[in-house]
Amino acid sequence: MAVRKFNPVTPGTRNKVISSFDEITCTTPEKSLLRPLRSSGGRNNQGKETIRYIGGGHKKMYRVIDFLRDKDDYTAVVKTIEYDPNRSARIALVVYGDGEKRYIIAPNGIKVGQTIASGSGVAPEIGNALPLAEIPLGTLVHNVELRPGCGAAMVRSAGAFAQLTAREGNHAILRLPSGETRMVLVTCRATVGTVSNSDHNLESHGKAGRRRWLGRRPHNRGVVMNPVDHPMGGGEGRASGGHPRSRKGLPAKGYKTRNPKKTSSKFIIERRKK
Repeated sequence: MAVRKFNPVTPGTRNKVISSFDEITCTTPEKSLLRPLRSSGGRNNQGKETIRYIGGGHKKMYRVIDFLRDKDDYTAVVKTIEYDPNRSARIALVVYGDGEKRYIIAPNGIKVGQTIASGSGVAPEIGNALPLAEIPLGTLVHNVELRPGCGAAMVRSAGAFAQLTAREGNHAILRLPSGETRMVLVTCRATVGTVSNSDHNLESHGKAGRRRWLGRRPHNRGVVMNPVDHPMGGGEGRASGGHPRSRKGLPAKGYKTRNPKKTSSKFIIERRKK
């Protein structure tokens, strides 16, 4: 994983830093695993704009990702490492012994031709998915399930990993990328290793047009609006806008929005870092 820095031959390349795509081995996706993806432009089913600053962007197809990793009877061979326009991580096309093809989130360091497996009794090696009860303590994992058999829900973005720190009874204790320490059932599955494309946070678009290709429209700050449009708008000159808050008036910094009666709070040992 590496990034490319460009010489400032044009204004758009002056601050441009993008992925080198060295790890990509195939540019044509597997047709059987593609699904149409319709862009909403931030509109709901009535045509009303409910999310601002969304629109345009390049056409793309959805790649069906196997987050369950439930094919335990066969091992799979990694055929390609591919780019996915719908997520920050890279994806890997794997072919099972019976000929079935699936996409998985590519772990960091996985190679074409490597064999991976899933299920109970599998060795805790990079790319293998197995229950948290069988993973050694201190191991870095990703694609963690929250409920057994429901598929990976946590730690799926580029460069992310969680650390298995302890086990107590029916629960494993994980330190998540946010800094939160949380209990998860030991019957939940996780994939050994970290997520690929760890240099994703070093990228810089370099120009506004590249954000438009991604479907992101210009974003206006609240302090430059009028009072009728935003609580932080108005004032003479460059006014600071007062207390930071959203367009609907909710405080933006330090205000706790989590429901204190949420049932999953009992599984959180330590909250994320502020």
